Amino acid sequence: MVSSARGFFGQFAHIDWPLLVSAVTISLAGLVTMNSFAPENTFFDRQVIWIIAAVSVFLLSSIFDYRFLRRSITVTVIFAVTVFLLFLLFIFGDVVKGAQSRFDLGVFAIQPAEIAKLVLIVLLAKYFARRHIAIAHIKHILVSGLYAFVLFVLVFLQPDFGSAIIIGSIWLGMVLVAGISRKHLVLILITGFIVVSGLWFAPLHNLLDTEQPLLREYQKARILTFLDPLADIQGAGYNAYQSTIAVGSGEVLGKGIGYGTQSKLQFLPEYETDFIFAAFAEEWGFIGILLLFGLFGIVIWLVLSAAMRGASNFETLFGVGVAILIISHFIVHIGMNMGLLPVTGTTLPFMSYGGSHLIVEFLALGMLMGMRKYARTVRHDDERKEFVGI
Repeated sequence: MVSSARGFFGQFAHIDWPLLVSAVTISLAGLVTMNSFAPENTFFDRQVIWIIAAVSVFLLSSIFDYRFLRRSITVTVIFAVTVFLLFLLFIFGDVVKGAQSRFDLGVFAIQPAEIAKLVLIVLLAKYFARRHIAIAHIKHILVSGLYAFVLFVLVFLQPDFGSAIIIGSIWLGMVLVAGISRKHLVLILITGFIVVSGLWFAPLHNLLDTEQPLLREYQKARILTFLDPLADIQGAGYNAYQSTIAVGSGEVLGKGIGYGTQSKLQFLPEYETDFIFAAFAEEWGFIGILLLFGLFGIVIWLVLSAAMRGASNFETLFGVGVAILIISHFIVHIGMNMGLLPVTGTTLPFMSYGGSHLIVEFLALGMLMGMRKYARTVRHDDERKEFVGI
């Protein structure tokens, strides 16, 4: 009996428990924030289930050996399946708040865009693992950019501007880590400016043959409101305005759990998802914000530490990609909650309500732990095979 128990727990001996505890603590902070608004809250009950499921996924995914992801055919198939799922959304996807971004399966819903983010990390890690030395060649930037652009367009057309931004951020971050030259970086920035201009002005014939701009009017309104916050407080700028009030009203110690007036009285919309940081800041104050930032700092630091101990470039780049995913979500979410960035509907990792993003985030950490398991036992000839293409 004792030996069986040791064997069971031995399967998880490689797990970085401070990483898991920090991520779960952030999730619990979000759970407490959701529960403080009303005695009966379905968001709280559902999120409890999602957190339990996410931790279970973390533990299960940490058991596997992910060296099979180094094979090109495996990654290609995964990418193709992801693209196919994103295409299916335009036919079978459930429309919620104007976005056709999820499959409604009755008991729960799945958002393929969240899966696409993790798949892009795996794909770019595989691509750059062998080509990091040749990254100075524009070909590899263009090819990797094409992979990301396919996912970006399919997600953007849902429309899910927030997830599209994260996909673009993952690609840019991993290209920078792979060692892009300054000349090519400037070229990318110029190209990005041209693309944004095109999104603003260019029309699009959609599936119903009705002409509409690539960038929807409400999305333009959010950007214009960001540039002039007081231009439309009762309209497009309402959410951002209420969010900044909530963050500022928390002051040093916060109003206390359940006493957030902006959030509890429903002045702050989407408090459980897009504006959960503002709701948290109102109740926990500046001290609570520091603690939350500290937890995110620990998570990112431990992810990067695991990445630096990767058995090969693939594992290292995968870990860096996971860190970029978390950092991108963190910056965009906090920025829009504080009025520093336009509102894009981006969740806060581990904390916002929702199952798809939570499962994917804990899955990414679990995969990193699985890679950590063989990081110190990998043979040198395995690393040589990766670079020579065997």
